[in-house]
Amino acid sequence: MTTHPVSGAASPPVVDRQTWLRARDELLAREKAHTREGDAIAAARRRLPMTPVPPVAVHGPSGRTPLVDVFEGRRMLIAYFHMWHDGASFEGQCEGCTFSTCHVQLLDYLHARDVTYAVFCQGPYPDSAAFAQFMGYPFPWYSARDADPALADGRDFGFIACYLRDGDQVYETYWTTGRGVEALMTSYHALDLTAYGRQESWEDSPAGWPRASGHPWRLDGRPTAQWSRLPRA
Repeated sequence: MTTHPVSGAASPPVVDRQTWLRARDELLAREKAHTREGDAIAAARRRLPMTPVPPVAVHGPSGRTPLVDVFEGRRMLIAYFHMWHDGASFEGQCEGCTFSTCHVQLLDYLHARDVTYAVFCQGPYPDSAAFAQFMGYPFPWYSARDADPALADGRDFGFIACYLRDGDQVYETYWTTGRGVEALMTSYHALDLTAYGRQESWEDSPAGWPRASGHPWRLDGRPTAQWSRLPRA
């Protein structure tokens, strides 16, 4: 295979189209296997048992709100448990949780499948709801600050929990944390398709590939999602 380096920044080798298509087809076979395995895992997820959640409540715009009312009459609920830093400014709030939740903008497709999406924030409602308004979030926002500990069940905030409602009884069906919350991060999935990927330090990339400097969710030292909503100094 003959390669022709591109001047300037490091970049993939240049080859003729037939060579490129063969390499692409090899990767495509792996991608299809990955997709099928993902389908199999999703099928297993749908077969998980569920566990009842005792009557618990969060705090919303109307005050104390029973968990069953968060469903807004739908059968299922996806809740993101959002970290909160007491006393911090909007730009000082958790970049990771912001990165997760800021991608959820269009709720129609979830609602069409009988699913409500909501955020349960670790912070007090007045402060955290102001942050949600500042960010322009379209989804319901609640505070879990004073909720029954059974809601988080000992888990650190920064996770997704899924629930199913049968009448007034709520069951937890699934939860994930860590990189599992990337299910919400469409920017990551899109970046993974590009030549340079996410450009983060942990990625296995060729030598010379660009890397994001500093914090992966900050730009010029400012939180990526928040900075454009703040006046520049």
